[in-house]
Amino acid sequence: MIEELKNCRLCPRKCGINRYEKKGFCGENAQVRIARAELHFWEEPCISGTNGSGTVFFSGCCLKCCFCQNYEISAEGKGFPLTENELAETFLRLQNMGAHNINLVNPTHFVPNIIKALDICGESLKIPVVYNSGGYENDETLDLLGSRVKIFLPDLKYCDSEISMKYSHAKDYFEQAGQAIKKMTAIAGKPRFDENGLMTSGVIIRHLVLPSHRKDSIRLMDWLGENFAPDEIMVSLMSQFTPVYQAFNFKELCRKTSTFEYNTVIDTVNKYGFDGFIQSRTSADKDFIPEFFDEKYY
Repeated sequence: MIEELKNCRLCPRKCGINRYEKKGFCGENAQVRIARAELHFWEEPCISGTNGSGTVFFSGCCLKCCFCQNYEISAEGKGFPLTENELAETFLRLQNMGAHNINLVNPTHFVPNIIKALDICGESLKIPVVYNSGGYENDETLDLLGSRVKIFLPDLKYCDSEISMKYSHAKDYFEQAGQAIKKMTAIAGKPRFDENGLMTSGVIIRHLVLPSHRKDSIRLMDWLGENFAPDEIMVSLMSQFTPVYQAFNFKELCRKTSTFEYNTVIDTVNKYGFDGFIQSRTSADKDFIPEFFDEKYY
């Protein structure tokens, strides 16, 4: 048994549930569940490269975002169980397919299981591990990872606590995510790349610009500029918002982000001199959401 799952406090919810007996706030019990494990070509260029990122989508979530594009697995329970041995085999399968890295999507509530799987892989896994999360993290959980993760890819969703409560049921989102990003930067160090331009270590902070909330986005970019030097992090601005799931319950979210809203946030990022990525406006489409599975298919 994994001790951390008996009284689960892996995420900031700290629900204290014994996940061997029932599901935690994340909607998951003690056994790992994923919904997809494939090469993914839609991450930042230094992550996807030419061969793709070996992306593993974990089921469940400690956030409850009303606009989640992956709501089938984060909120509706889609996915299939794996043992830690099978998860390790999945990582090695992706490496054998030519993946540039192992990309753990929404891994927070399964960190101890993931650690066991990575340790089973041992030196057979030769590519970097990417921790791709919603940014809502505990320092203690990040510490568990040790040196196993080289690249962090956190979201930074909101600054205003009323907005984060309204859309993700997490009033303390910015408090937790801001501290977590500082921790990730301390763990991974400054961005580093190999001779092919692929990231080998570092932090890329993602931010999705929401319709009607450009001022909150600007506040977040100002916070990054005040807390990080341009060479300490990279920033990836996303424009892919498209209404799905429960976003239609909020009138202000029933449209795509406008070019004006997106460009004003770009201007703020440029003011601070951060390197990073500006997403194409054509990516705001449901067709970019991958297929998820209820049964093991590989």
